[in-house]
Amino acid sequence: MTSDVIDLPDVDDAWAWAAACEERGWGDGLPTVPPTEERVAAMLAATPTAVDLGPLPPRGVTPTPRSVAANAVMAGCRPADMPVLLAALAAVQDEAYNLHGTLATTHPCAPMVMVSGPARAALGFNAGGNCLGQGTRANAVVGRALSLVLLHVGGATPGVLDRSTQGSPAKYTFCFAESDESPWPSSAVRRGFGAEQSVVSVMAAEPPHNVNDHGSTTGAEILLTIAGTMAQPGSNNVYVRGPHLLLLGPEHAATLHRDGWTPDSIRAHLWEHARIPVDHVSDGNRRQFVEWGVEPDGDAYTVSDAPGNLHIAVAGGAGKHSAWIPSFGGTELVSRVVPG
Repeated sequence: MTSDVIDLPDVDDAWAWAAACEERGWGDGLPTVPPTEERVAAMLAATPTAVDLGPLPPRGVTPTPRSVAANAVMAGCRPADMPVLLAALAAVQDEAYNLHGTLATTHPCAPMVMVSGPARAALGFNAGGNCLGQGTRANAVVGRALSLVLLHVGGATPGVLDRSTQGSPAKYTFCFAESDESPWPSSAVRRGFGAEQSVVSVMAAEPPHNVNDHGSTTGAEILLTIAGTMAQPGSNNVYVRGPHLLLLGPEHAATLHRDGWTPDSIRAHLWEHARIPVDHVSDGNRRQFVEWGVEPDGDAYTVSDAPGNLHIAVAGGAGKHSAWIPSFGGTELVSRVVPG
């Protein structure tokens, strides 16, 4: 999958194809679609020419449009998905994303992909109920295609160059859309993009940490629950620092908006109240934190190193749940406009 020449086994026999992929180390363990010449050509016909891609770590191979198209086919993508996949691939190649570190770490991070803007509806990305789960083709295949490119071209083979201790289901696919029914401008717009632009944002992230709050009736109460969820000592964000994402469910977002909260005031409030008490951190970890240049603020540690590292978006369906998504730490949330 790293060259323009694809030597395919029998693509007409699903069992033989699956066995050949397993034997050659292709794929993520789930069934894949054979990247026939016809299917790859259809992907290439939908590929924008303006995307500039460099070498992918750890292997250092530069993906060609054909190799990206082949992996997109294997993941189950449609030709129309190619621009979104290419934007995500370009975003993880940004130096700030730290692709080499995030692919080779023992941490269970995976490339989280968040789609904002018109592409959400145009391509059928799910920003509603179960948007972080199964059931939506666009969410499933675009995140999976990105992971397959990093595996086949970048060489992030589990147990070889991908050294994750346990991994996570997010390594199969971690892609969702930001709701366009948020009570505030989208996170992409707040970061300077136009509402008419389709934007892909990536972050090397842990799976979502659920925030269950069915009892609170005010925004301040909801934020108390969220702060408690974030204030846990096992996160990389405590000592490696870096970005993290609060994905508010629509019902929590509506209550917060009703009570006058904004993304900026939410961020500032959680910076002050999502604190890990020093006595919740082991002596050994405290010594390691000092080695990393992290000291407590009074009698508690902060989550990450600045309020602005918390990104806020709205997604999900009915129900009083939200999600906190911490990151690998040594990464950034990087965004790219989907090429036309």
